[in-house]
Amino acid sequence: MHTYTYTHTMKAKVALVVVIGLSCLVSQVRLDTAKPSGDSKDSDKNKESLKATKLPPCAACRVLTESFNKGIESTARGKYEGGDSAWEEEKKLSYKKSEVRLIEIQEKLCKDVERGQKQCESNAEEHEGLLEDWWFREQEKEPDLHSWLCVETLRVCCPPNHYGPQCLPCKGGTENPCGGNGKCKGAGTRKGSGECSCNPGYEGELCDTCSYGYYQAYRDDTKNLCEKCHKACNGPCSGPGQKSCVACQEGWIMDTEKGCLDINECAAAKSPCKRNQFCVNNEGTYTCLECDKACDGCNGDGPDMCERCAEGFVLEKDMCVDEDSVEEKEDEEEKRDEEEKREVKKDNDESKRKETEREEKEEL
Repeated sequence: MHTYTYTHTMKAKVALVVVIGLSCLVSQVRLDTAKPSGDSKDSDKNKESLKATKLPPCAACRVLTESFNKGIESTARGKYEGGDSAWEEEKKLSYKKSEVRLIEIQEKLCKDVERGQKQCESNAEEHEGLLEDWWFREQEKEPDLHSWLCVETLRVCCPPNHYGPQCLPCKGGTENPCGGNGKCKGAGTRKGSGECSCNPGYEGELCDTCSYGYYQAYRDDTKNLCEKCHKACNGPCSGPGQKSCVACQEGWIMDTEKGCLDINECAAAKSPCKRNQFCVNNEGTYTCLECDKACDGCNGDGPDMCERCAEGFVLEKDMCVDEDSVEEKEDEEEKRDEEEKREVKKDNDESKRKETEREEKEEL
């Protein structure tokens, strides 16, 4: 009886130890699983770095107003729900401009911002009173929050296509600055020079001239369209295509009737490629590719284009093939021939035996 009790107790203790051990193992696995990987840590650092980005005053104000406008869109349901909504309904206040809706917008303000989120939250707190003023008193006559807050009130931005401390018009006018072919430096901010930064293919104070290597494809009173010259042209051209080139790029030759023509370097008496390479012509240039491993010199790609067969390869049916594979093939053919000979001999012997048996029967 005592022995049974002792054994039973020991078994219980062992089972308990096993259970505790398994629990610890599971907990460790969970902890290991929960540990963020190196990539996850880097991603989190990048996100935090983006959130902490410090933007220029105008850009920061724009981020704040854009986030506020997104809040307006997400709460545009035309009525109010819960809380003090019933009281406001009794007072016949529309949800559209209610305090309830404003609170809903403010609760989510800047949450959608990735770059400069912390600055956005700081500005939202600093300008909370101004946002409330616009919401309750100004939005009827000033529906554009960005214009009211950033341009007119805080004066950190300018209207579109204006620049600098005095918000002067960009060069080329506010309707079509830089001829539509460039960007006005500082446009929409209190910074910048208002100078034009031209798109590729354009130059001049107002980006109204085609730059070197481009030609005028279209022009009217408001628009100038420049296109890039053909790749065969070395410098300026008078229009589209290789016939319009003034001079040709290297790899091309001028023809009086057809303009710049491609030179086929691969057709030269001496190949421009190294030994064991073959030449492929391209427009204005060429490419050297390696010969097949079966070749010792070649005129193209593949073992059938070899000048000679490389060591370890032999010519068979106008193609360089592995010497070992040829020997194996020959051995197999010899074996087949021997087998066929044995079969023929066996058939002949069988025929003779039958003929002999027939003759013996006839003699009897």
